[in-house]
Amino acid sequence: MNSLLTTAAWFAALGPPAWFFLGPLAAVAVVALLALWRLAGHERQIKRLTTWAGQPGDALPPEASGSWSAAFLALHRRARKAASQREALREMNDRFRLAIAALPEGVVILDAQRNIEWINPRAEWLFGLDTLRDTGMPVAHLVREPEFIAFLGMLRETDAAPPPLLVRPARSGGRTLQVRGAPFSDGRALLLIEDLTQLDRLESVRRDFVANVSHEMRTPLTVVRGFLETARDGMASASPEEMAHYLETALEQAHRMQRLIEDLLTLSSLETGAPPPEEAVDVAALLAGVKTDTLVLSAGRHVITLENSGPAILTGNARELHSAFGNLASNAVRYTPEGGQIALAWRKLADGRAAFSVTDSGIGIAAQHVPRLTERFYRVDRGRSRDSGGTGLGLAIVKHVLERHQATLTIESRPGAGSSFTAAFPVRRLG
Repeated sequence: MNSLLTTAAWFAALGPPAWFFLGPLAAVAVVALLALWRLAGHERQIKRLTTWAGQPGDALPPEASGSWSAAFLALHRRARKAASQREALREMNDRFRLAIAALPEGVVILDAQRNIEWINPRAEWLFGLDTLRDTGMPVAHLVREPEFIAFLGMLRETDAAPPPLLVRPARSGGRTLQVRGAPFSDGRALLLIEDLTQLDRLESVRRDFVANVSHEMRTPLTVVRGFLETARDGMASASPEEMAHYLETALEQAHRMQRLIEDLLTLSSLETGAPPPEEAVDVAALLAGVKTDTLVLSAGRHVITLENSGPAILTGNARELHSAFGNLASNAVRYTPEGGQIALAWRKLADGRAAFSVTDSGIGIAAQHVPRLTERFYRVDRGRSRDSGGTGLGLAIVKHVLERHQATLTIESRPGAGSSFTAAFPVRRLG
């Protein structure tokens, strides 16, 4: 507007004098020259605008005056605001991607043709994919399980999210995955992948545990019930000796159930309870108690020795340590034939640690069984274990006690040549 007024003022100032002094033609010529001069000025400003528009967004506007100066400044402010908005959007997008990348679930974004647009690192690991290699590829060509392909079809056919899918893709290394999907934005789809492998294993362990407990309890309960029914039905004709035998057998099976329940409670406490208070445990007194229990269980059937050449103090919980050491020793008694030798030892190791070991001359264990010995209810010979009074939980208890004391269990055994169980404790627990 200012430029227009300025041009009009020039015309008003120069037109009439030129008409008066030079005549009409000269006046027209002056006005035409003035118009051309103003037009040339606008052309120069347009070229400056074009040049400036091709420069980076933070370039300063060209020098100008009047309306062109105001226009340049307005355009510069608009460009800076747009650049600021683009930067804010870029930062928001980066934060969004970082947030998705940090999710514990895998995230896959598919386009309308179900090609992979984007995957986070967790999805790469769970599905066995690679961002650089697989982006843009049809996901059905990479995850070929029929149930997953059917799931993608359901996702395409409806606007609602289909039910979650449990799948074990070959590319995932045998993991159990739950896949959830939701359509969004012009036919695209979002997949969320959660690793349920550990939950699946825990559920399997729970089922096995319930089955094992039921089986272990069923046998003694059947025996107790059978003898009680026999004693009731034959009470009139049974001799005192027979009745005593029935009751003694029933009592023995009741004691077995009691031991099983006590071991189950101990194991549950170790697995779910808070660690108990620790103290400086007198190792000599601990070993003496373990040896006494072992002698009672052996009832003179074995040669039992004790060596104590290690540190005098072990930091930990005395009750739990006695349970762990006692279970190792009682196992040796149960699986060593009469007349065999059992050696209990507490020694200082060359690396500064100390270890409690139980070495026997018993029947030994085949190598394929050794890695599973600390599993609950795992038995090398089920019949022999039950006959010896074992519950199948002793070594599982030992394992958990040692874990709570940051100790390790090493098992060495050969069939027919005996076994050696060694619990090694870290230096910081020794006194």
